Amino acid sequence: MDISIYSSFLPHDDPDTSLAFYRDVLGFEVRGDVGYDGMRWITVGPAGQPGTSIVLEPPAADPGVTEDERKMIAEMMAKGTYAGVVLATKDLDGTFERVQAAGADVVQEPTDQPYGVRDCAFRDPAGNMIRIEERR
Repeated sequence: MDISIYSSFLPHDDPDTSLAFYRDVLGFEVRGDVGYDGMRWITVGPAGQPGTSIVLEPPAADPGVTEDERKMIAEMMAKGTYAGVVLATKDLDGTFERVQAAGADVVQEPTDQPYGVRDCAFRDPAGNMIRIEERR
């Protein structure tokens, strides 16, 4: 089989702030910005990797989500426990310094993990966990 990851979804609670983080701080390209009924879906991805994207979406945009579920999602986003993604870089320390200097919420400084990777962690403006590991 020839299967690859094309896109992943992360919620946002402020599309402009999320866009600025992924575009200006992480350096991702903007591939789409679609509005509908007062909501925005923004597609971003790493430069040079057109086949991999993250869709920043309104949380609980699905009409089947109940009001109680919407509240739970908002609470989990506020705590940073709702969604996340793992990114990779060849220069973890340099990437960490640039993201930290941009004011991102640092969760973990670069650390050698006992399971064999070196990584760091931030929260994006919506509270999503962004782990960045070093490619060796």
